Amino acid sequence: MNKALRVAIIGAGPAGIYAGNILAGQYPEVEIDLFDQLPAPYGLIRYGVAPDHPRIKGIVNSLHEMLKSGKIRFFGNVNFGTDLHLADIRKHYHAVIFATGAIKDAKLNIPGIDLDGSYGAADFVSWFDGHPDVPRTWPLEAEQVAVLGNGNVALDVARMLAKHADDLLTTDIPANVYEGLKASPVTDVHVFGRRGPASIKFTPIELRELGEVEDVDIVLYDEDFPEGWFDEDAEGVTNQHKVMARVLESWREEKPSGSSRRLHLHFWHKPVAILGEDGKVAGMKFERTQDAGAGAVSDTGVFVNYPLQAVYRAIGYFGSEIPGVPFDDKYGVIKNDGGRVVDEHGKRVEGLYATGWIKRGPVGLIGHTKSDALETVENLVSDVAGLIDPAEPSTDAVLATFAERGVEFTTWEGWLKLNEHEIALGEAFEGVNRERVKVVARDEQVSISAGRK
Repeated sequence: MNKALRVAIIGAGPAGIYAGNILAGQYPEVEIDLFDQLPAPYGLIRYGVAPDHPRIKGIVNSLHEMLKSGKIRFFGNVNFGTDLHLADIRKHYHAVIFATGAIKDAKLNIPGIDLDGSYGAADFVSWFDGHPDVPRTWPLEAEQVAVLGNGNVALDVARMLAKHADDLLTTDIPANVYEGLKASPVTDVHVFGRRGPASIKFTPIELRELGEVEDVDIVLYDEDFPEGWFDEDAEGVTNQHKVMARVLESWREEKPSGSSRRLHLHFWHKPVAILGEDGKVAGMKFERTQDAGAGAVSDTGVFVNYPLQAVYRAIGYFGSEIPGVPFDDKYGVIKNDGGRVVDEHGKRVEGLYATGWIKRGPVGLIGHTKSDALETVENLVSDVAGLIDPAEPSTDAVLATFAERGVEFTTWEGWLKLNEHEIALGEAFEGVNRERVKVVARDEQVSISAGRK
């Protein structure tokens, strides 16, 4: 018989939940406690995916079943580093898996990046997803907006900026987000990428969804599509690439319909500087690029300027350092080898593991998280014999710690109450059929979870 094992997981997004579910399947003699700084579970799915993505949000259903099984205890509203420390983990658990993801924007070091009207996409996503720890308002004052990036996040941001607020009422957006988007004067959203149209990092679903937005014209530019721009027989070309090429070509053939808003897709544009007037964004300077082979680009020495009043950088996410855990400042990840945390000398740190974006960096789709978690869990299970037994391993020991510190944590049962409350808000909404309306404020989420509202 295997020895009884207690494991803590920090982060209740897909990475953490997948890791817990796989671990419970591989090692039945385990007790798993899942902690998150937010009152509700699901992390990226609840607070990092655009609200008009029901297909992606459907992943919540499978994550729900994993937590519903009872194999994993959920504790929300617990901040690692203040409410719970690494020393506590050492005292109560054999091991810990960090699955804290990446929530900050990658930096873009160009002149003007700090001007008023220059934003990180992650901050905007947190706002429109109703994250409890960000301001309730967003300065949507620009008519002409730039989004920098050629990945799915860039498209999410561009689509949310271009979409009419009334078309989002069927989603779970909070009232403050609806009102903010409703008042936006935007007419033109420009998406800029350094590479050509054959090298975009979107997925076909994300790209096609742009063309489904009501009262928004897609605008492409012939100079971005040189003759023979897409070679179906080129090395590395997938069916996804072929689908996206066909979508782009179909849009090139379409004539503008006279919509009130336009979404422009620009390629071969390298950001050079954000231009300002009186401390605010007034435009942006780009250098045109060209194909340099093997997916790379080179500069052309040709510069173009665009009048703009806001710029959103969607060039990637960056992980945050975790107190007491070795961190790679260059790549924004926990130092690890196959999910086993290592120190600055490459030596393993006993009992510490990582999975998800904080392990591998913010790349790959949500589905990639499963294989990532599997690697980490398999390494943890193989290490079980050498793990140090905790001094206080009882199931309720962590509850005593929270009681001493006055931590008002939420639970799975509390999430079910909050979930029912949000669904009821959706059902009570007049005029539109809504699945739910998201509760934003942290204290309100905690109160509802505790049954006080």
